[in-house]
Amino acid sequence: MLAFYADHFVLPLPPGHRFPMRKYSMLRDAVVREVSGLELHEAPRAGDDALALAHSADYIADVSAGRLDPARQREIGFPWSHEMVERSRRSAGATIAACRTALTQGIAVNLAGGTHHAYADKGGGFCVFNDAAIAARQLQRDGQVRRVAVIDLDVHQGNGTASILRDDPSVFTLSLHGEKNYPFRKEASDLDVGLPDGCDDDSYAAALAGALETLKTRFAPDLLIYLAGADPHEDDRLGRLRLTMAGLARRDTMVFDFALSHRLPIAVAMAGGYGNQIENTVAVHTQTVALAAACHARYSALDTGFASPVAATAA
Repeated sequence: MLAFYADHFVLPLPPGHRFPMRKYSMLRDAVVREVSGLELHEAPRAGDDALALAHSADYIADVSAGRLDPARQREIGFPWSHEMVERSRRSAGATIAACRTALTQGIAVNLAGGTHHAYADKGGGFCVFNDAAIAARQLQRDGQVRRVAVIDLDVHQGNGTASILRDDPSVFTLSLHGEKNYPFRKEASDLDVGLPDGCDDDSYAAALAGALETLKTRFAPDLLIYLAGADPHEDDRLGRLRLTMAGLARRDTMVFDFALSHRLPIAVAMAGGYGNQIENTVAVHTQTVALAAACHARYSALDTGFASPVAATAA
């Protein structure tokens, strides 16, 4: 299974900053040790033409040149730097690459990504460019897919993704999140499932099963983009839910089984994770990658190829 990484494009942060930048290099080390059958590739760089599929030209230019005013930079949560811009472009490029790979191999992984709080004209919540929205539209523009579903299981609602894609019937946005958690002003996804604080494994699994059934009933995608946040974990300092490692494994397995049962290619991004112990966040992400690799093996055993659905229809 192919996995795309960008952890060596380090975003410099001041001492004591709460974003766990180290988790990305720790994750790459962990999956190399613990997940067999991985083929790691450096994340490609998303250019302005790709970013413009989801973001305004002025916003892209202001971010790239460091012209954001202090308020907009604070909303992102990172100090501006050339490294911030490069890493954000690589993160978007990795999700595009994972989507393209999934079309032929069934599944692929971005070892970062899931930057779902970025709007068309502003960033937020440690998100600069919205990789899922960019990737969905890039593959549509390339003629590789017509319809994409974004399954966002980060603990925080995918407000930026919902906003960017609100009037786009060709992309279905599903967000399962903490109802009382950030962002406190939610946007309208195609399907929002708000969860109470303290939600446990069984309650979460029941809510996810219902959401996937609704997705199946309402939309027929050619591709899934899965944001597998680690922050529903019970140790997460920002999550407020109570999922165990076993519960998160059940979550991932449910999504991968959904993809397999419908013969849908799926690209996976890591999204958020802010454990009291960074090792716990890395363990959740590593478990997701391991389950994705197992899903890849099951895809490989199918007698159905994963050539472009659009090309197959045209043929």
